[in-house]
Amino acid sequence: MNRNLEHEPGIRLIERAADHGDRPAILSEGRAFSYADLLRASETVARVLLGSTDRVEDLKEERIAYLVQGSFEYAAVQWGVWRSGGLAVPLSASAKEPELEHVLTDAAVSRVLVSAGMEDRIEGLYDRLGIGSMTVEEAMEGWRGPDTTTPDPRFPGVDGDPTPDLPNVTADRRAMMLYTSGTTSKPKGVVTTHANIEAQIRALVQAWGWRADDRIPLFLPLHHVHGIVNVLSCALWSGAQVETFPGFDLDTILRRVGEDAYTVFMAVPTIYVKLIAAVESTDQATREFWTEGFRRMRLMISGSAALPAATHEKWTALTGQELLERYGMTEIGMGLSNPLEGERRPGAVGQPLPGVELRLVSEAGEVIEGEDEPGEIQVKGPAVFTEYWNLPSVTAEAFQDGWFRTGDMAVLEDGYYRILGRLSVDIIKSGGYKLSALEIEDVLRQHPRIQECAVVGVADDVWGEAVAAAVVTADGEPLGLDDLKAWAGYRLSSYKVPKHLLGVADFPRNAMGKVMKPAVRALFEAE
Repeated sequence: MNRNLEHEPGIRLIERAADHGDRPAILSEGRAFSYADLLRASETVARVLLGSTDRVEDLKEERIAYLVQGSFEYAAVQWGVWRSGGLAVPLSASAKEPELEHVLTDAAVSRVLVSAGMEDRIEGLYDRLGIGSMTVEEAMEGWRGPDTTTPDPRFPGVDGDPTPDLPNVTADRRAMMLYTSGTTSKPKGVVTTHANIEAQIRALVQAWGWRADDRIPLFLPLHHVHGIVNVLSCALWSGAQVETFPGFDLDTILRRVGEDAYTVFMAVPTIYVKLIAAVESTDQATREFWTEGFRRMRLMISGSAALPAATHEKWTALTGQELLERYGMTEIGMGLSNPLEGERRPGAVGQPLPGVELRLVSEAGEVIEGEDEPGEIQVKGPAVFTEYWNLPSVTAEAFQDGWFRTGDMAVLEDGYYRILGRLSVDIIKSGGYKLSALEIEDVLRQHPRIQECAVVGVADDVWGEAVAAAVVTADGEPLGLDDLKAWAGYRLSSYKVPKHLLGVADFPRNAMGKVMKPAVRALFEAE
């Protein structure tokens, strides 16, 4: 084992990398980087952040932000922040300046690392906020790439021995702060420790059968638990290989799939819809090239938003792959998952993952013991986050007797949990009924002219809330409310049929492609 890592008992993800050695870890921009490369590069970043190569220091959870897209550099910077004792604050590559300013000020970030070509996104904030800055290239200057054979004398520990020790970072130290989407208020910083992250990784590696010969693409945003933990960290824990992309490149991804580049694939429902459209619109030979590549993968997963049953079934018909749906959120990592082996039920998110305790609590505050009664999901376990940054009262309110209150409603049906929606967004109270917006959306998507839809509740003097549907039509032409009511009346109870209809070209979405329901509701209010 690398002697530097003997002093980092809390960062087992990094410690394990020494055992993977020269195995390929990351493919980035046409270059292959090994686990040894990642260790050397991240050590360089750590020493630059510490500001010295000849004495032991510790950033002591100083908040270090970084604006880096999917790449080898992203992993090196993240690990470098951790190895120096810092608290990592990844920034959204799609965020606008006011959004970045909120994160930087709320987290009291001291320094920002930014990739070349992205400086203009953030440089206006440095002086105004009094924040130090450094390019990723500057932070990694002492490391010269995978073909290096001669040690750099300024960084003897990168390629040689002996070397000064890096900080002793223990598992209970704060490791990362991710900001929630903030659709109803300013985003909150969700703080996890190294122990929390390790618990999240261990649960998924066990549940999804991660192994060293796995290969996976990474095109998801890297300020979100889906990309950071589910893909990047699980793969690197396992000795697997990650191919990084700055974003979702449909043509390149499909070509690589056909070339059998991947064994595991993770995406959000929006991406699967795009993949289906691409597959269905191409010629027969290309279709077979792509679908056979998908068919040969050992595992395909969908998450971060509800996967319509129709999309699940169409994907299976095209590729033979039964998508594995799971449930999670920033505060808990992943909590529920359909099984790797066994029935993957469309529309359901399976059972609790290893190490996760889960219960449903009724509106009256009573724990639900049986099935078929909806309640709020509450979670307990080592993967659950530590705190909302600088919000002790909000953190306290988020827990009930030690259980984290997710705000999501679910029901247990024949041993599988099914998500009903958010307490405040996807649950519509109309005429004494508690309706699931997701259930209504699943039905409306079956309409031959509806390509996408979003259902919300809008204020109504008679019903309390009335069901309102915003739709994107496949042909771009408006759909009449009376026609929709007549069609839906055969498929939904009368109190579930939309009373309001709005045609839109697209929906307001967050960085993960998830529809922002409060913004959809605002569209109806504007009308």
